[in-house]
Amino acid sequence: MSARRTAVLAAAGVLALSGCTSFADTVTARDAGPTAADEEGCPAERAEPDPERPEISLDFRLADDRRSVTGTETVVFTPDLDVGELVFRLIPNSPDSAPAGNRLVIDRVGGKDVAGGRYEAAGATGPGGLYVVDLEDELAAGESTEVELDFSLTLGTGGFDRFGVDGGVSWWASGAPLLAWEPGVGWAEDPFVDLGGETAASPVADTLVTISAPEDLTVLMTGVQAEPSAPRDGRRTWTSQEPVARDVAVAAGPFTTTEATAPGGTRVTTGVLPGGEVPGEELSAWTVAAIADLEAFLGPFPYETLTVALLPDFGGGIEYPSMILQATPSRAVLVHEVAHQWFYGMVGNSQFRDPWLDEAFASWAEAVVDPGSGLVREAALDLPGPVGAAMDEYESSGRYFRLVYDKGGAALLAAQRAVGEEAFEAAIRCYVDATAWSIATRTDVHRALTELPAALDVLVDAQALDEDDAPR
Repeated sequence: MSARRTAVLAAAGVLALSGCTSFADTVTARDAGPTAADEEGCPAERAEPDPERPEISLDFRLADDRRSVTGTETVVFTPDLDVGELVFRLIPNSPDSAPAGNRLVIDRVGGKDVAGGRYEAAGATGPGGLYVVDLEDELAAGESTEVELDFSLTLGTGGFDRFGVDGGVSWWASGAPLLAWEPGVGWAEDPFVDLGGETAASPVADTLVTISAPEDLTVLMTGVQAEPSAPRDGRRTWTSQEPVARDVAVAAGPFTTTEATAPGGTRVTTGVLPGGEVPGEELSAWTVAAIADLEAFLGPFPYETLTVALLPDFGGGIEYPSMILQATPSRAVLVHEVAHQWFYGMVGNSQFRDPWLDEAFASWAEAVVDPGSGLVREAALDLPGPVGAAMDEYESSGRYFRLVYDKGGAALLAAQRAVGEEAFEAAIRCYVDATAWSIATRTDVHRALTELPAALDVLVDAQALDEDDAPR
């Protein structure tokens, strides 16, 4: 950890968090039990995050009217390939979010190596879906640069989205420029699509979040939260730190919070609004049970904490590292979002190129925990079309959901039945441990199932994998 980051954390009052010491110590302690990864060909323990991962500081200020956010993002970036620019993804400008009034604008960019900045459309609405920071000189692999971006975020009409205002609650997720780097590959400049799904690829980063909000609001967010400051001039400051966040989510409103601890030690915080359809104690119990059920076959929960904010019932849920925006009072949806803490949060993927690597796996995990949830139907295997297509190959949101969530989850269940529960779950545990904190690919899945050809046959038949995915 850099001296700059240490000083910032100390000033914020979160220096004592476990993420600020050796993260390897935390991982080792939580992985002390027996694992399926002890078998030949699997890592002896879960992979550790890249020590040269980005350092990101996000400083948000929620306006008094709760409808806009201003902020500053500071990024210390050390690429593993030579680069001449930094690329950030502006999720609020995507074609499925911008029509509701969401908008992210870069007000200023700075840094000693910065030559300037520019927007690129990338299939998004104005001002654009990508923001490219040009560097004065090429940055060699292993060299570091620091970039600072000031930005303004407008929150649109409340609905099932990552951004919104509804009554007294505001929320934003991916509400800052998102570093679009895929280690070993380069910048993820994939176009946005007009579907209800994600298209981003982002590395885990050592992330510090600071939020100034009206003093009557309770703020819930990604990471381990410190106690808020005392009110001053009608506002309070909230701070959190997450050493391996691909992105962050925030919800600010009149939440009543409930605290609990899962059997494996994960600290759970749930927030419920006045008149919420699920009491805080019940939502907390659902969350604790979901973590315990999933840990039984996926291994230790990836984060020290998990926060769940129950929003108005717009239907669905949206996952973020150590944070869930729950927009429906459904236990089944919650289990799916908790499963995403492994598949997307820890085991990352290009959500444009390989959306099934997080969504189908989360659906499968939910079906293993709760076979009666109804999300995954065996009949979905008969649906025509590929599970493993890229986002721009699905012509509608409905077809994307049916093939990726339904057929993808059903294919993984069928693969499990073909080889037996124990063998399949051991192989997936191997995949999880081997690809932790990275951006996984279909080749990684193929490698994990190499000794289970019957499972591979099922996934090939479902067009989730093909012969080109075999390790070379």
